[in-house]
Amino acid sequence: MRKTRTTRFASVIAAIAILISVFCTAGATTASAAADKVSLYYANKIYSHHYDSYEVFIKTNDNAQDQKVYAHYNYTGIIGWLDAEAAYVTTLDDGSKIWKATFTTVPNQFSVKYEADGVTYWDDNNGNYYTSSTLGSAPIKADRWNGYSLNEEYFAINATLQNYAYVKNVFVRYTTDGWNTYSDKALGYDLTYSNGTEKWSTEIDIRNANNNGSYDGFEYAICYQVNGQTYWANNFGANYDINYCVAH
Repeated sequence: MRKTRTTRFASVIAAIAILISVFCTAGATTASAAADKVSLYYANKIYSHHYDSYEVFIKTNDNAQDQKVYAHYNYTGIIGWLDAEAAYVTTLDDGSKIWKATFTTVPNQFSVKYEADGVTYWDDNNGNYYTSSTLGSAPIKADRWNGYSLNEEYFAINATLQNYAYVKNVFVRYTTDGWNTYSDKALGYDLTYSNGTEKWSTEIDIRNANNNGSYDGFEYAICYQVNGQTYWANNFGANYDINYCVAH
């Protein structure tokens, strides 16, 4: 009789262990599927004198017929969570899609929400949410800072990039005459953020581009070369101009 009870008890324990294993495996599969299908590409905070605006770029890798992409953000603790629907921007060389959502809020939290064929997937920064200008899965991004020096003769270029290797080359390619000519200038390393990404920066003399205060001929893009690969932060082919870094 004792042997029978012991055997039954062991069988129950084994069954519970199997169920726990199944649940854990299912959870891991779901998390992996979400990471494969959607991720924050990068986000920038656009500074203003009142509320801050955010532009959030989201990467999806899915052939679903019915796709909706959102930045899910917390508009203060009183109003709660809202959705800002993202619009399609472009398709990358690997077939993944880039979407852009914008919203205005006090400094607070946001995450990425993706609905595909009736299933909802999330990128919430592993439960920590996103809170500011952030580099997600993109190799590099051009930061939105207040780009002018005090004398408005030099333009600050700031980039955040993934630390793929110690040896790397980072430079800005810019024109002051609408790409009739262009110049390259190296960015220098500034610091490493807590998540391992790095900030690089430089300044460009833009006095020759000042067309009666318009700077119409000035555009730039940032190049990141590492491990034999070349990555561009170039506004998805449209390049950046002087308005990109001016506070609103």
